[in-house]
Amino acid sequence: MIRIEITAASRVGCVRHQNEDMILVDSHYIRNDDYKTLVTLNHDDRFVVAVADGMGGHNRGDVASSDALRSLQFYYHDIPSGLNPSEFNEAVVGWLDYINNFVASKGRADEQYKGMGTTLVGIAYYFGDFYSMNCGDSRLYRWREGELKQLTTDHSLNNMLGTEKHTSIITNCIGGGCSTSYIDLVKMTDDIKIGDRYLLCSDGLTDMINDKQLANLISEEADANTLCNVAIAEGGLDNVSCCLMLIK
Repeated sequence: MIRIEITAASRVGCVRHQNEDMILVDSHYIRNDDYKTLVTLNHDDRFVVAVADGMGGHNRGDVASSDALRSLQFYYHDIPSGLNPSEFNEAVVGWLDYINNFVASKGRADEQYKGMGTTLVGIAYYFGDFYSMNCGDSRLYRWREGELKQLTTDHSLNNMLGTEKHTSIITNCIGGGCSTSYIDLVKMTDDIKIGDRYLLCSDGLTDMINDKQLANLISEEADANTLCNVAIAEGGLDNVSCCLMLIK
């Protein structure tokens, strides 16, 4: 049995007119709001948390992030029981193919949705195993004993070129005209420890708060809402969304 304390918050920021981010906490969707819950997971349970950042440079990023998370929630809870890690990976890749086709077909049918896309970063619990999921440049961090470590790799131009400064030009996403999207799915069960804190966030948070500041805030037991408020106070140039998970 595993207990996880979760806080989540999603804000529009100081510049944009609408929030294109969205957060999924199992069956709850968070946008322009905050949320807190405590979940208990047994071996046979399944549970998913994800942050999606709709692409602001394309039409209707808010629709893309919403479509991706609503599809993920339905699809994930419909995955057959008892899959091994390889079969689970195939199921997640199957979902990615489906949602990419869905987003693309929506753009072909209606000009206002043409080119829309979204990132997605998440943690999935499936019958005793934890998996990280990543498509795009939203991030998953682990805070352990005062040290903050990024667990995902940004699918972004600056990362491809080896430059440190984040440019928000992504090389992989759901929709957005990507015909060969991929998702990094990593089994992380053996590395989960009591006291770990996992942070899932859009780049609206990490562009405003550097890793050292994040580590200090998490060390002080800041919740997701506090992290969003700090990013907004630092300028809030983009939508700001994050989810904090404490393993208890």
